[in-house]
Amino acid sequence: MSYYALLGALEQGLVYGIMSLGVYITFRVLDFPDLSVDGTFPLGASIAAILITNNFNPYLASLFALLAGAFAGIITGVLNTKLKILNLLSGILVMIALYSVNIRIMGQPNTALLGYDTVFTPFENFFGLERFVIAPIFFVFVIVILVIFVVWFLHTDIGLSMRATGDNPKMVRAQGVNDKFMVILGLAFSNGLVALSGSFVAQSQGSADVNMGIGTIVAGLASVILGEAFLEGRSVFRAVVSVIIGSTIYRLAIAVALSFKIGNFQLNPSDLNLITAFIVTFALISPNIKKFIRVRS
Repeated sequence: MSYYALLGALEQGLVYGIMSLGVYITFRVLDFPDLSVDGTFPLGASIAAILITNNFNPYLASLFALLAGAFAGIITGVLNTKLKILNLLSGILVMIALYSVNIRIMGQPNTALLGYDTVFTPFENFFGLERFVIAPIFFVFVIVILVIFVVWFLHTDIGLSMRATGDNPKMVRAQGVNDKFMVILGLAFSNGLVALSGSFVAQSQGSADVNMGIGTIVAGLASVILGEAFLEGRSVFRAVVSVIIGSTIYRLAIAVALSFKIGNFQLNPSDLNLITAFIVTFALISPNIKKFIRVRS
């Protein structure tokens, strides 16, 4: 694997790590299978793209993308908690609706950002470096801030109530906590992060597309499961860091798999779903493998 491919995989691992943090909040903290992330990811990209092409500040565009994702998460939560729609179906309904919403926002299936200022432009001008060098450094900085914030938030009273809601909703209600509000708040927080990731991906890749969210939930779950397999621990800090590690490992594994070649056989980008299935399967069975090795040793 070349140096450029390595930097590209690292960049993708970090920027998709933001999305994986959102998936972690719903999947692990709330125990809520939220499929709306497949729609909120391109939602963030669409809003950022249309604002940037209309000469908005890219940082404000990313902020608006985060807020739009949070609003979509609130809708998912309201469908589930107020209208009593199954959590899985609530996410699917929002995901389907957002496909049309994203096209309506952009006015077309995709929008190019080539030639426009992005969140990387000030650093490119200041340091005089190429984007493929600036982007990973920028995302490391963003990831550090988000990890600190998420860990801090999950240790606040609201964060503890949210974690308790995912563990035992009946106990939370008995303590006088509004578990429905906690679900809505968690979904807003989660989808806000997912949409923020989508806005960064659009600016990194130079375009936004309505289909860029397909498989987002699978990639997020793969990152969470892989991270837990490689970094075990019960503390919130270790769990949050493991998500970022899992996202990076997932993208590096894909890059290695796509560059792997035996004779005339080589995997293609069209084999991405197959690669993902193998990676997730390995992550799921890895605890049993570790347990078997410990028993035999």
